[in-house]
Amino acid sequence: MMTKLIAPSILAADFANLQRDIEMVNQSEADWFHIDIMDGVFVPNISFGMPVLQAINKHAGKVIDVHLMIVDPDRYITTFADLGADILTVHYEACTHLHRTLQAIKAAGMRAGVAVNPHTNISLLEDVINDIDLVCIMSVNPGFGGQSFIPNTYKKIKQLKELILDNNADTQIEIDGGVNSDNAKKLIDAGADVLVAGSFVFKSSNPTDTIKNLKEIANS
Repeated sequence: MMTKLIAPSILAADFANLQRDIEMVNQSEADWFHIDIMDGVFVPNISFGMPVLQAINKHAGKVIDVHLMIVDPDRYITTFADLGADILTVHYEACTHLHRTLQAIKAAGMRAGVAVNPHTNISLLEDVINDIDLVCIMSVNPGFGGQSFIPNTYKKIKQLKELILDNNADTQIEIDGGVNSDNAKKLIDAGADVLVAGSFVFKSSNPTDTIKNLKEIANS
């Protein structure tokens, strides 16, 4: 069985002490850095852009998983490749020509991910599931950290897992939003491979221990 992965979301880090938090993740049992890029158009919030990602990449010693919550992501595919993204995830809802976008991400040397909002039906990915390396199921509405988990997510994970198996696809399932120690095991049991955790990690009294605990729960 493949090891289940933990990806702390840097959106919840202390931006005044970003290098410190990056080093904490490096030294922890986390597997990936999850980086949310928001444009204030696709989602009602602006996070950070290229200079901050470039700074993170200087210190990050693990996989950089970039989640674009932006309109017209095709404009920036090569830019994010140059900035060190290992995985580039675009939103289904933001892509007019999703298949073309996925091919462009892979051509730029990155793994290709697709994120789906809470209202988006998993069946819409059927025609491209074999072209997707990672599906990020949003378990909150995108744009802000610290939101409550949407219970319908469990059903969507099971539907996606069935779609992956039916098509013999090599696609990982990532969950983003409201992940904590109470729901982590249930998410994994439903079929998740990667758990993104932001506020639950960075606002805890000991983020390193919190990451370790999540990793143990996910792989128990």
